[in-house]
Amino acid sequence: MIPQRWWAYLFGNRGERLAARTLQAKGYRILARNCRNRFGEIDLIACDGETIVFVEVKTRSQTGSGRPEESITAGKKRSLTRAASAWLHRYRLDHRRCRFDVVAILWREGQPPEIEHYTSAFDATN
Repeated sequence: MIPQRWWAYLFGNRGERLAARTLQAKGYRILARNCRNRFGEIDLIACDGETIVFVEVKTRSQTGSGRPEESITAGKKRSLTRAASAWLHRYRLDHRRCRFDVVAILWREGQPPEIEHYTSAFDATN
């Protein structure tokens, strides 16, 4: 039997791969996956034209505790903002326009995934 944490990791990773393919089909260029720094982790970093897009991917198999996109807390937004700022600074891209998108995936057993892409889902927060 697969431990719960390992299962969650595999399920989330599957969602991130699907999100990356979905964004690529829309013309985005994926720059990085699972980018970690001391402030947190960014699931996907992509380019949409000249805009750098930091993407949070939320994958769920049911909605008992809410839709996937509803699970992004104020603390998570702050962590993503700090991680994105550090990433931009590291690669000397502080001058580039950027935004935060969310890809929410509801993947019920035996059904095709429901994918929602929220462009500019939230603003950078302190």
